[in-house]
Amino acid sequence: MAGWSLEYSFEVDEQGAVIYEKIHGIWKAETATKYHEDFISEVQPLLHSNWVKVVDLTNWRTSYPEVIEIIGQHLEWCSNNKMVLSLNILNNPSTFRQLHQMFKIGGTKDMSYTFRTHAEARKFLKENWFDRKN
Repeated sequence: MAGWSLEYSFEVDEQGAVIYEKIHGIWKAETATKYHEDFISEVQPLLHSNWVKVVDLTNWRTSYPEVIEIIGQHLEWCSNNKMVLSLNILNNPSTFRQLHQMFKIGGTKDMSYTFRTHAEARKFLKENWFDRKN
């Protein structure tokens, strides 16, 4: 299953229990709300057991302040629905600060990790999720 819009896309790996996301551009509240609605639809196949979120934020830019609260609530929803790891790939200091505010609001600081490269995130996922799952 794969869903996408101009601002985001999803790819669900049911066997690995991972949802992969790509986030693009500068978001306003409407985009964040639509993202959350689409995310809930896409992640349904994973909700029967623990799952992981891997987010490519390399093309995301600093968003409007109201987005921090909306995505914080999104992360809280994820945590309440069996997300056990959130791996985030980004290299922009401004978005890094916003992302950590979202983790704080969502209560996911202890399960959220940031990486500068896809290779680092893949290595962490393999060592901390796939090896544990199999």
